[in-house]
Amino acid sequence: MEIIYEDNHLIVVNKAAGEIVQGDKTGDEPLLERVRAYIKETYAKPGNVFCGLVHRLDRPVAGLVVFAKTSKALSRMCELFRKGEVSKTYWAITRNLPAEPQARLTHWITTVERTNKSTAHPAPCPGAKESRLSYRVIGRSERYNLLEVKLETGRKHQIRVQLSAIGCPVKGDLKYGDKRSNPDGGISLMARKIEFIHPVSRQPISLIAPVPGGDPLWLALEQSAAENSNR
Repeated sequence: MEIIYEDNHLIVVNKAAGEIVQGDKTGDEPLLERVRAYIKETYAKPGNVFCGLVHRLDRPVAGLVVFAKTSKALSRMCELFRKGEVSKTYWAITRNLPAEPQARLTHWITTVERTNKSTAHPAPCPGAKESRLSYRVIGRSERYNLLEVKLETGRKHQIRVQLSAIGCPVKGDLKYGDKRSNPDGGISLMARKIEFIHPVSRQPISLIAPVPGGDPLWLALEQSAAENSNR
């Protein structure tokens, strides 16, 4: 478990692709329980240990997940997310290059819970929720592209379904149109950066997750992004 940030109120972990945040029908150990066990063991806390889940990431997605170590932090962080006062930046790898190097996308998304799949519609329709994000291409390799994505709304599978709607499914995401799976069963999408005002100290917090270190493609595209930013 890779801890990116920790204080008396919060702990932020870099989740691996394929890891579940919260318990589900698979019975696999969730990240929530691993964090709880870490707190209990590290600080020798007796009895039940408080660990609050502030938000979630899809199982195949990697990156930053925030947990609360106190009830005060949990309620205040949830309020920040509800008000849209948390800035979330994602990195996505796609095989196809978007038609525009940067753009703001607006779709209306519906979800079928039975199949756990969402659909992006170009116009309002019954049961759909307006969904907005912006992206820009920040790195390229011979066969792949690295997109920086900023969410304006938080819908189920939003980045995955909106990028698919413009012909750029996330690498490895068979559910939303990519051709081949990734070897680890995850998809090439990560919660790269999160920024917010600390709910207790009121200090600005800005955290960045490292890309998966064992993946040469992630490392190459990160290098490409760095070179482009220096030009």
